[in-house]
Amino acid sequence: MFSTRRAARSLILVAVVTATISCAQPPDREMQLAEGAIETARAAGADRYASVEFVAAVDALERSRTAVTQRDYRLALNHALDSRERAQTAAKEATDARAAAQTGADRALNMATAALEQARASLKAAEGARLTPRVIDPAADTIDQLDRQVQEARTAFGKGEYGEATKGASAATEALAALTRDLDAAMRPATRRRR
Repeated sequence: MFSTRRAARSLILVAVVTATISCAQPPDREMQLAEGAIETARAAGADRYASVEFVAAVDALERSRTAVTQRDYRLALNHALDSRERAQTAAKEATDARAAAQTGADRALNMATAALEQARASLKAAEGARLTPRVIDPAADTIDQLDRQVQEARTAFGKGEYGEATKGASAATEALAALTRDLDAAMRPATRRRR
């Protein structure tokens, strides 16, 4: 009976010592894993596409480092684990958001290309209707300018700058639609006069 108590005390003592030792050292491995997860998230574009979760991961790692300097290794471990989890979440969110942004930018570029073709067709019809150069020349210049804007949006798309691509393409689409409406409106009186 005496040896059973002694054995039980020994087991408890070993458990306490093990727990103390595990919390008596900085969680270097966990912190390195968190750093790696943050770098992976950054590479996935989390700093741009999942910034809230990414910043939270970076902050948690910084709190882990602070806890290590204060020798609170248990708290440091908790923050390191939190940092890693948040970085992994940020990487997933960034991947999803980036794919959605790419799809949106592609759609915006397709709409801009269609609007450009429609504006060119309206310009050609306006030239055929013999509208004055006062109407034709500024319209042609505007179409050229907006064509350059669409090309810049395509370049941004190629660089993975989907927000800029969407913004440029959408603005060009709106301007081209307005120009097409103006050209079509200018041709109506000319068509009536010729009858």
